[in-house]
Amino acid sequence: MPIRRSSATLDTYLLKVFCMLMTERSVSRTALKLNQSQPAISVALKNLRLIFQDPLLVREKGGMVPTDRALTILEHARSALNSIDTMLETGEAFEPASSRQTFRIGSPDYLAPAFAASVVARFRREAPHARLVLHSLGPDFDFEQSLAEGNLDVVIGNWPEPPDRMHLSVLLEDPIVCLMAADHPLANRQLSIDDFRRIQHVVPTPYSMTQRGMIDTMLTSLRIQREECVEVQSFMLAPYLLPGTDLAFTTTRHFARYYAGLLPLAIVESPIDFPPMRFYQLWHARNHHASSHQWLRHLLGDCGRALLARP
Repeated sequence: MPIRRSSATLDTYLLKVFCMLMTERSVSRTALKLNQSQPAISVALKNLRLIFQDPLLVREKGGMVPTDRALTILEHARSALNSIDTMLETGEAFEPASSRQTFRIGSPDYLAPAFAASVVARFRREAPHARLVLHSLGPDFDFEQSLAEGNLDVVIGNWPEPPDRMHLSVLLEDPIVCLMAADHPLANRQLSIDDFRRIQHVVPTPYSMTQRGMIDTMLTSLRIQREECVEVQSFMLAPYLLPGTDLAFTTTRHFARYYAGLLPLAIVESPIDFPPMRFYQLWHARNHHASSHQWLRHLLGDCGRALLARP
């Protein structure tokens, strides 16, 4: 029996639901991401199926999977949404005070919470009706694809070699320091390179299998090998492992300063002349000229500069 064609109009809302369904492959997760009820997303999926005369998502043993027809439509749907966004943005001034737009920022967890807090505080002051989504990135997350497809608007990172296919601006450059327990035997004197070699270090799990971090790259170039005693997946956990131990954590000053204000920790200058850690924001050409995204990027830049200006 053929599927009856719906009288529903294929509007921007349905396109957004369709793209999110293809990404999440779940009605409940799509509802959560779009801040909609599950029944509303179910109705939207029903209308999409009738419009396209295709099931679009079918249930398999491992969950919901898109049909071949859905995958063919997906590229056109994303392109259409990008074109609509561009058309609406062009020539129009963005008014953050009245905007109800959703902005999505992706970042790994090696930025101190102080930066995110300052971003959220300013965002709420300037755009009280808008919505901000902070997405935590993992090593396997394809941030380039997410930027290209509009699932993220900005990605904050410090990869030594950022992709040249994206637009980029520097948020902050931060010196490298050593963080350790306040009662550590070496906490109150200048470290030597031999001290650095002998100290037992907490180190983060490599964030990327394709790019080494700046600290590891520098140590390798100087042929300095440190004693890596504890490895953690989360930067946020590392400072909490330091009090009461002989461990040290090499990190950026803004990160160390935040946790030294919470825990009995000391910040010690590094004996190695590391270059400053550079954090930057990346975005795709699709929203380079959009006034709303220019506002967001300006906000992030201001917050980065303000963070470094703190005593």
